Amino acid sequence: MERHFVQELAELKQELLRMSSLAEQSVVQALKALVNRDPALAQQVDAEDNALDLLQVEIDSRCVKLLALFQPTAKDLRFIVMTTKFTTDLERIGDQAVNIARRVIKLCAEPELRPLVLIPRMAELTRSMIHDVLDAFVYENPGLARQIIQRDDEVDALDHEIYAFLTETMIQDSQTITRAANLISIAHNLERIGDHVTNIAEEIVYLYEGQDIRHQHQP
Repeated sequence: MERHFVQELAELKQELLRMSSLAEQSVVQALKALVNRDPALAQQVDAEDNALDLLQVEIDSRCVKLLALFQPTAKDLRFIVMTTKFTTDLERIGDQAVNIARRVIKLCAEPELRPLVLIPRMAELTRSMIHDVLDAFVYENPGLARQIIQRDDEVDALDHEIYAFLTETMIQDSQTITRAANLISIAHNLERIGDHVTNIAEEIVYLYEGQDIRHQHQP
């Protein structure tokens, strides 16, 4: 029975990593579509979001079965409970990527608004947070998870800066309103992705240290 439980946990972890990889890929592809003005790629991101939804259902169902069959305790229990929260944030990251992709499609229908301001920098920071939170999980590194939480402050600051710049742009030139509004939405979606990654990082700290640090880093 114990060997079977260990195998089930290993398979659950692999499924979680697969979902994490798909979420990261969705964000990367949406941002690539933005930079390259590629509406076809943006449409692909939208079409492939269903895979994340199905994985969430599958993983959550597996977690319920593990809880019912094995009644785990301590770290194993924390891992299973964390996994159900993890999948929620990953699914929402996928939703944010879809939102970005849909805005990209709208942007591609109009002349390009130069420059993209700080969005590429914000996008790279967000993407690196997703990548690093996977490493923190795989390599059982709560210290890295704590660093990721701190980096979310920079994402928030960039979101505010982009909003201020584009708002001023709209005031100065009314012809930019639609495009600037779409870029503001993209920046906000990136900020929300940062929030979801932060949630995951907090769960990783809880998993490996047994300490609940939610809200502690907020002013």
